[in-house]
Formats: sequence, structure tokens, C-alpha cells
Amino acid sequence: MTVSVVTVAAGRSTHLRRQLDGLARSTRTPDEHIVVAMGDPEVTEVVATAGSSARVVEMDVDSAKLPVGEARNLGARTASSDLLVFLDVDCIPAPDLIERYAEAAGRHPAALLNGPVTYLSEPGADGYDLDRLGDAIDPHPARPFPSSGEIVLDDRHELFWSLSFASRSLVWDRIGGFCTAYSGYGGEDTDFGQKAARAGVPMAWVGGAHAFHQYHPVSSPPVEHLDDILTNAALFHQRWGWWPMRGWLDEFERTGLVSFDPDTQRWTKVRTTGP
Repeated sequence: MTVSVVTVAAGRSTHLRRQLDGLARSTRTPDEHIVVAMGDPEVTEVVATAGSSARVVEMDVDSAKLPVGEARNLGARTASSDLLVFLDVDCIPAPDLIERYAEAAGRHPAALLNGPVTYLSEPGADGYDLDRLGDAIDPHPARPFPSSGEIVLDDRHELFWSLSFASRSLVWDRIGGFCTAYSGYGGEDTDFGQKAARAGVPMAWVGGAHAFHQYHPVSSPPVEHLDDILTNAALFHQRWGWWPMRGWLDEFERTGLVSFDPDTQRWTKVRTTGP
């Protein structure tokens, strides 16, 4: 089985460099690494400086709202392997991540494969010690965490997230890739999970396929993405009949930033007037 890693990147040069360093330590080297640069000319330089053999695919981006789903689709179309492994640019793979995904694809060839992700704290001046990342394993508690070597089948497609996942190319084609109607932050990965459910593709959580999400500043709730979240949540609701990102929407409502109109069944921004 051949393996392609697909990463989409923009404005995360340090994180991409660490990901390339992590992939270089893999117990199984991917047959190819496709890096889709979303309007970021520095990506080519980062890859070259790292001595990586990754192939950079340039993608023109006309706005600040990154077309992440479309970029992943482009990466998948460019890839030529039997197994596609998608890694968020912020994620450093464990040495055996690719090996674990390949083993899981052999055992469950029709499944959408998901690995546990640990969020890392802010690194020191010297960055992360890649040799000791395994000491920091503490996956997100809202998702299954199988023991190493175990695979857990799960029909909760709403738990899918795009930080680290894999599928055989035939499964990817069956799902149909990401919906490209989403623009900017949020919604496209939850939509992909629903497309997988509609296509009859089971979810599988792969024990030991660890990825480590590098620190970057965030706000909670992510108020800087409020407009994107409202737009993309409405699109998702139109497509699937329920509201994604509900925790954020509820928190926005609690803080007075949005309101929900039960008559129109819409979330809208609360307009404020100056003094």
C-alpha cells in the first residue's frame, strides 16, 4: 500500500517546519507528501530549507477567508497513493502515525480513519523536543481514545475533525471530498463527517496514531471568527438540518454577541449602537 500525506498551509511556517521534522522521523516514510500552499509563497522556501522532498502545490487565494476544504480536495487530486493521510499544518505526527494508519487501512479498508490528537502547551525558546512528545500524550477528551494497536468503530460522525485523518483513495472518492461552499473558519470538517455518514462510510478511531497539535494563541469563544461561524453554521444547517459548532453559538449568545430567532430559526449578530 502506498501512502500520501496531504497538508494545506498558509501563514504557519514554523509549524510546517516542525511537521516536516516530525515526518522525517517516521517509522514508515510516506511515498509522497503534498503541501498545498494557500496563497503563501513562503511555503516553498520552508520545504526547501527543511531538505524535504515534499511537493508544493500553489493555490491562488483571493481573500483572507482560506478555502481549506477546496485546498484539501486539490491535495487529494494531486496525490497518487492508495492511502491518503491528512495532517493539519499545526500537527506534528508521532513516529508511527503513518504506520498505524496503514495498518488500520488494511484491517478496515472501507472506513474513515481518525487518530487521537493532543494539544500541546506553548513551547520554550528552543521549541518542542520531538524526542519527548510521547510524554505529553493527553488526547482531547471528547473523542475516543483507543489503546495502542486497538481500532474502535464508531457511528458518531459528528465527532469527525480534520486535524488528523486518513482514508483509502477509493473511500475518499466515495465520500466525495470536502464541500467547497464553506468559506473561512468552521463547518467544513463537520460537513465532511456527515457526507461520510450519508455515503455509508464508518468511522474508525485508530489507537496509537497520535498527532500533536502545536500551540498558537486562540480565543474562546473564537470571536475573531464570529462572522465566518454564523455564515458557515447557517450553510451547514441548510444542508443537514441541525446546527454545528453549537457550543460556540451558545457562548456567543451568552455574551450578547448573537441571538437566535425561533421564528426564522436563524442566528444573527446583535447590532449595538454607540453612545
